[in-house]
Amino acid sequence: MKTTNLFTRIMVVTLLAFVIYAADHIDAPNVQGGTSDITDFYAFQGENTDNIVFVANLQGLLSPNSTADASFDENVLIEFNIDTDGDAVEDLIIQAIPRDGKMYFFGPVAPNTTGLNSTIYTSQVAGEVAITPYGASAITANNAGMSFFAGPRDDPFFMDFARYGEIIGGNATSFNNPGTDTFAGTNVLSIVVEVPKDMIGGSGTINTWVESKQKQ
Repeated sequence: MKTTNLFTRIMVVTLLAFVIYAADHIDAPNVQGGTSDITDFYAFQGENTDNIVFVANLQGLLSPNSTADASFDENVLIEFNIDTDGDAVEDLIIQAIPRDGKMYFFGPVAPNTTGLNSTIYTSQVAGEVAITPYGASAITANNAGMSFFAGPRDDPFFMDFARYGEIIGGNATSFNNPGTDTFAGTNVLSIVVEVPKDMIGGSGTINTWVESKQKQ
């Protein structure tokens, strides 16, 4: 199995179960404000219920004025990890990395090694898609039953941080409904891959998490 380039994990967001999400939005000091910061991870059943969708959002809190100049880092590998047997170790991975205005995807593939370090599985090409420019209609691509997208999007995460601070400070007991969206008007860079479930396997329940890894 051909591989190339060593990448080392610099951030991980760990998720369990099948339909779930998590967010950190520059909470991790090692990657705060950098191109490898993962703001959100989503995994959910697709509109086609035979598929599962994985979404990694990066570089949060981009203002509209700065989004056009934001770009995916060609030295940062995004790796979707999938555990199909419940031991919290990745059995399959899907990798995404940008090159020259396109996002390239590899997998799903069983990794030769697990954990901190990764190599790109160039012999397991899943597909590629042109990175959508800011303000343009979404560019998508399809190959072998999989679908792909990469580009800027409005931050989908909702959180009222001011109210949260009031609750933590003992000055409020609950959130307002609907509250104020702290992330309104800010953008992220999104990587999306939709995969047929039969390419994932397992018993119907999976563990999944996403990592960003820096080229060494």
